[in-house]
Amino acid sequence: MKFLIVDDERDVELLFRQKLRKEVREGLIELEFAFSGSQALEVLRSHQPPEVMYIFSDINMPGMTGLELLEKVKSEFPQIQVSMISAYGDSENHDKAMSSGAKEFFTKPIDFISLKAELQEILSGSK
Repeated sequence: MKFLIVDDERDVELLFRQKLRKEVREGLIELEFAFSGSQALEVLRSHQPPEVMYIFSDINMPGMTGLELLEKVKSEFPQIQVSMISAYGDSENHDKAMSSGAKEFFTKPIDFISLKAELQEILSGSK
């Protein structure tokens, strides 16, 4: 199953690759990265149907925000689940993300135990 991580901070790629290397090595998941909302949409639109089954997106990004990306994904690719990540755990972002169709809301620093539980739930539901 392919997961797309969207964050304008490029060091996030190394972090996700380190924390999820066991799952990648075992072939449970495949990670793809985009560093902007528009790049994420390019990845999704490059295959019909999209290969990505799940997106983890930062909220605060220059250009298209994660919340704007969420709305576009939900209208164009309703089958793809999206979880949001924010450095700020404020209720406004949380409520907006959840009411826009986000599956989950994580705050930075990311709790990878919770994130792995989320991944496991997705993987078990997709089999």
